[in-house]
Amino acid sequence: MLSNKSISKRELLLLVIAALIGIVVLPCLNAFVPPASFFHVSNFSINIYGKYLCYAVLAIGVNLLWGYTGLLSLGQALFFSLGGYALGMHLMLMIGKLGQYKSDLPDFMVFLEFIKRFPETGGLPPHWIPFRSFWFAAAMVVVVPAVVSFVFGWLAFRSRIKGVYFSILSQALTYAATLMFFRNDFTFGGNNGLTDFKFILGHEINSAATKRGLFIASAVLLLAVYVVCRWLTSTKFGLIQRAIRDSENRVLFSGYATANFKLFVFVLSGIICGLGGALFVPQVGIINPSEMAPDKSLEAVVWCAVGGRGNLLGPILGAVGCNALKSYATHSFAEQWPYILGGLFIFATLFMPKGLIGLPAQLMEIKRKFTRKNGDAAPQTAPADVAFESATKE
Repeated sequence: MLSNKSISKRELLLLVIAALIGIVVLPCLNAFVPPASFFHVSNFSINIYGKYLCYAVLAIGVNLLWGYTGLLSLGQALFFSLGGYALGMHLMLMIGKLGQYKSDLPDFMVFLEFIKRFPETGGLPPHWIPFRSFWFAAAMVVVVPAVVSFVFGWLAFRSRIKGVYFSILSQALTYAATLMFFRNDFTFGGNNGLTDFKFILGHEINSAATKRGLFIASAVLLLAVYVVCRWLTSTKFGLIQRAIRDSENRVLFSGYATANFKLFVFVLSGIICGLGGALFVPQVGIINPSEMAPDKSLEAVVWCAVGGRGNLLGPILGAVGCNALKSYATHSFAEQWPYILGGLFIFATLFMPKGLIGLPAQLMEIKRKFTRKNGDAAPQTAPADVAFESATKE
C-alpha cells in the first residue's frame, strides 16, 4: 500500500513513466508511425484506450469511497452518466442541420414533436438552451453530479444511514434515475439516449487528431485525479477518512463530525466520476440510461476488488485489466462474460483480498511462511538423526 507520507521516489518514477507513455508515446505512435509498422497504434486502439482511462477515473471515485472511507456505494455510475449527459447535450446541439430531419433540433426532438410542447423556444426545452455554450456544459459536468451527490449524501449521512443500508439506498437512487431517463418525455432521448455526435470545440469528433486529443485529455484527467487523491489521502483528512472506515464510532467519540467528512468525500467522488463520464461520451459516441444502470456500478466495484481497494493504483489496474478482458471475452465468449466477471469477483474476494496490486506482497508472505515452516522442521529432525547415528555406532 502506498505510504501516507510524501510521495516516494519510486512512486514518482512510476507516475512519470506512466504519464510519458500515456500522454506522449502512444499519441506519437498513432500520429507519426506508419500504419504498416508493428509499433503503430491505430485510431481504434487509441479510442479504446481512452475509454479504459475514463473507466479508471470512475474506479478511483468508487475506491475513494469504498477503499478509503468504507462506504460501498452502488450508484457511482449515475454520476458518471450525469457528467456524460451534461456534455452530450452540448454535443447534440452542435449537430445543427446534419441530422436526418435537417432541423436545428436534435432528431429525437423533431420525431417526438417537441415543437408542439415548447413552441415559445422553437421546440427546444428551456433547460437545454444554456447548453449551447461549451463552457456552461463543462461547468454542469461538475455542478450536476456535485448537487445530486450533495443532496443524496446530506439526507443519507444526516440520517446516519451506513453499511449495507447505504449500499441499497444508493442502488435504489440509481435505479430510480435510470427509469426516469428511460422515459421519452424526459427530454433526454429516452432509451436511445444522445448519440450521433459530429463536432466538439469546432473539430470533427471522428477525426484522428480529435481522437488523440480526447485520449490525451483522458490521460491528463486520470493523472490529475490520482495526484489530488494521493495528496488528500496523505493529509490529516486522509487519516480521519481511514479511521472512519475502520471504526466510525471511535472517531465520533473523538469529537469529529463524521457525517461532514463522509459528505465531502461522497461529493468529491461524484465530481470525479462526472468528469470521467464527460470524456467518455465523445469517445464512445453515445450516452444512454443503460450507462447508469445498477449493474454498471457493480462492475466498477468489481474493478476495485480485483485491482485492490484502499490503494490508488489498484482501481486503475483493475479497471483497465477487467475492461481489456471484457473486450476480448465479449468477442469470443459473449454469453459467458457475466459469469467470468462474477467468478473474478469471487476469486479476488476469497484468494486475493488485496487484489492484483497486493499479489506480490501476498506471494512473498506465502513464501516466508513456507520457508519458516521448513526452517522450524529441520531442528526437530536433527536430534533424531543424531540419536540414530549414535545408536548405530554403539
